[in-house]
Amino acid sequence: MNDSFGTRLRARLDECGPLCVGIDPSPALLHAWGLDDSPAGLERFSRTVVDAVSDVAAVVKPQSAFFERWGSRGIAVLERTIADLREAGTLVLLDVKRGDIDSTMAAYAEAYLDRGSPLAVDAVTLSPYLGFGSLEGAIMSAVANDAGVFVLARTSNPEAAPLQRLVADQVLAGAAAANAGHTPFGPVGVVMGATLPALEHSLADLNGPILAPGLGAQGASPADVARLFGTVRHTVVPSVSRAVLADPKRLRARTLSYRDECAAQLARRPAAQK
Repeated sequence: MNDSFGTRLRARLDECGPLCVGIDPSPALLHAWGLDDSPAGLERFSRTVVDAVSDVAAVVKPQSAFFERWGSRGIAVLERTIADLREAGTLVLLDVKRGDIDSTMAAYAEAYLDRGSPLAVDAVTLSPYLGFGSLEGAIMSAVANDAGVFVLARTSNPEAAPLQRLVADQVLAGAAAANAGHTPFGPVGVVMGATLPALEHSLADLNGPILAPGLGAQGASPADVARLFGTVRHTVVPSVSRAVLADPKRLRARTLSYRDECAAQLARRPAAQK
């Protein structure tokens, strides 16, 4: 990789439109697809998603937990999935939600962000529970490897709201400081749920991408994305998983539908949040 994460993400969003598709091979979805809950079923599921969406989704987001539960065999499938996505030119966001301090955070960064790692991806999700400063090593590694991070700020699950209200402004301030001076935007994104009833925090100075999960099964619509993120429409990446994964025969069509509707809503909705 030679271009920064922000440059690559901007290019993918411009080329493919605003959508991230998850790869969430839960036991329920494997069974719904008629697949065994096994590493073989995991691989068949993942390859099907890669083949269906890698050329039409700007970002693809494997959920690491569904691979980790099969130990080394599951991690081997995850490595192949990452390699297939990167060969297709798709940006890979690995959903791992890691967060720790000092040498442990450095080890996580080496595992997922170092270019030489078999699990190297374009970006990872991080948890700021130990303080935004605890993520400094991972952010520095991301910059050094032309990668990115998405820090949990206000997620789509409602039970997180009381705690996240206390820390979201600190996360946004830290991300804005890390992104200062970067173009088209910096390496530190945030996770802000598309299911939020209102946007309680200013994103004006973020200068970074916004991952907005919650489309479909969690209840958010493309119109909700536009309503919440109208003022930062060019940096928002709506994310959908179960709503497009439910039926393998409709996977590509539903992905295109969500992508195109998100693009249309973001293009025509007036700025609604400040």
